[in-house]
Amino acid sequence: MKPFVMNRHGKLVFPATVLAELDFSVLESLEQFTAVIGRDFEAKAPTGSTILERAESGAYASRFPLLRDLAQNLFWVNRYSMTMFDKRPTRFRDLPRRRDDVFLPVLTPWEDGDRKVAAVERAYRDLPATYDEAAEDRAFALLFDVFRHKRHHATELPAIKPTVAELLARPDALTWVLPAHDPDYPTFSLAEVLDADESVPELEALSRWAMVLHNQYPWERAETELRPVGEIGPDDVVIALHPRNRDVTAFIDRVRAGEVPVRSGPAPLPPAAPVAPYPPVRVRETFAVAPVLEALSVVRGEHVCTNDDVIRNSSFSWSPMSAAEISAKTGIRERRYSSRSLEQLALEAARAALAHAGREPAEIGAVLVATCTSSRLIPSVACWLSGQLGMLQTHVSADIVAACAGLPYGLSEAVRLLQEVRRPVLLVCVEKFSDKIGAVRTSRMIFGDGAAALVVAPGEHTDVELLQTYASGPVSEVDSIIWPNPEFDNDITVYGPEVKALVQRYLDQMLGELGEEPDPDDPARPILDSIELIVPHQANKTMILGLAEKAGLTPDQLYFNIGTMGNVSAASIPIAVADAVRDGAITRPTRIFAPGFGAGAVGGYAVLRVDPAIVAPEGAPDPGPTGPRAPSAPTTSDDVRAAFGE
Repeated sequence: MKPFVMNRHGKLVFPATVLAELDFSVLESLEQFTAVIGRDFEAKAPTGSTILERAESGAYASRFPLLRDLAQNLFWVNRYSMTMFDKRPTRFRDLPRRRDDVFLPVLTPWEDGDRKVAAVERAYRDLPATYDEAAEDRAFALLFDVFRHKRHHATELPAIKPTVAELLARPDALTWVLPAHDPDYPTFSLAEVLDADESVPELEALSRWAMVLHNQYPWERAETELRPVGEIGPDDVVIALHPRNRDVTAFIDRVRAGEVPVRSGPAPLPPAAPVAPYPPVRVRETFAVAPVLEALSVVRGEHVCTNDDVIRNSSFSWSPMSAAEISAKTGIRERRYSSRSLEQLALEAARAALAHAGREPAEIGAVLVATCTSSRLIPSVACWLSGQLGMLQTHVSADIVAACAGLPYGLSEAVRLLQEVRRPVLLVCVEKFSDKIGAVRTSRMIFGDGAAALVVAPGEHTDVELLQTYASGPVSEVDSIIWPNPEFDNDITVYGPEVKALVQRYLDQMLGELGEEPDPDDPARPILDSIELIVPHQANKTMILGLAEKAGLTPDQLYFNIGTMGNVSAASIPIAVADAVRDGAITRPTRIFAPGFGAGAVGGYAVLRVDPAIVAPEGAPDPGPTGPRAPSAPTTSDDVRAAFGE
């Protein structure tokens, strides 16, 4: 988990976008690691030679592009050291000689270093400010001090460094040497990095980059030299590299031992269509117990994350993008994040829905939770929720992992359960993405946090007309959204073209089905013609509108709240339905079409009758009638023996 923090200026900050920390527990081989480094550190970063060429050719129109290039180059220079090691200046006489977990870097002198330094200094001096001269000068002072004292060439740096013993056997090899070291050399604390405050979002991100890069060299850089190991005196100071944690140590040991990672199984089979299409479920005709929607409640993340917040937290691995460009690309201006846990969001939504429906927990026959972002496996969120609500027993309490199709999947299961229990079913759709994104820009632009809860009860008429669910497809579409993803430091990852392909496939299929299914109230016409409003999964407004237009739909037929909520996956459709009531798009009982599609190549839809009266009023976060539950006492060995009857 990589949670956001609120700094002392009241701003959202995402530490994972700037600290360049990798989870080495998920890296099996050197090839896998170098692929991550290539993508995140090398692909976007110019070399020193590229910066030289741009500076001398007049390619920079103002200062910020030069500063950005300078910072990305320095992250690339430090791609192995900052991800793997702590740098510790150490007197040569005090350096352990036999340990296999202390390393020294082997360095090559910087080619054309003086010319590159002079070109950057001259270009910056001659260029006009881009945004704010004072802020740009502060960033340049930090970055240029690192750049001009770099000393070594970075193109051929090895990921795995030699141990001290291995380097001593190579007396001609060059490494960093300092004549002395001040252990109090000033660096920036984590709080100072997080509290960076600039009026321009791009400059705030750059300011954090500069402080982090400054901290990579906690010594007097002007006194640094490269010296052959055989000429280092006992009182000279060298830069010893120590693995940052046990996972890095284990990774280095695996690589040095030549361990071959376990490969995946056989290649997947080519996709084959089902022997017959799966028709949508016509609820009136299929089920004896009619489902009625009694309540719909919504809980939003309490923190607004604007596009400016995303930009002020830009990772060095991102291409340049402005807040306006994010809005144009996704239709999102802001999304909601929550400091509350996923479970707490679910609990607040459940309580509000039960209260609005006038139902006691003892009346509920089943609890379903649709989510793809829960880290809770035992007990499931649904079982935890049942306990928190004081339900001594339910017929079913279960989680459903159907990602962005959570509502149609959840409603389908709720309607089936109604036939068995003939009591209300509580369906909660909840997601918390904010702590699972890390430095993946596509995910950071799109996802948010929130919850919605529905009470689905037996009734005299049905509010649910049609239900359909799908899953699977080509492997590329099944794997189009992944979490956890070892290739991206276990962060949630979205592969846009594959997502677009599965959405187009399902949207065409859904509209085709609705065009053939007769309206239950007027069998002479298709149910598609009686749809009054389309409330789609809020995936990406720009993408959905483009695909809908290809399918013959017009923008005025669709309702979106993605501009202020972002993509909340399983919770996106029910939250959007509530907002459609709030915004006046639904003012009376209205037949809506609610399609969802996403991770796992899942899809589905519901055709519903929504009465505005079912939407519960929103309020402040509710800790519950008795406040937060006191933490349980830790389990003891006596408790375990008692549980097993000893």
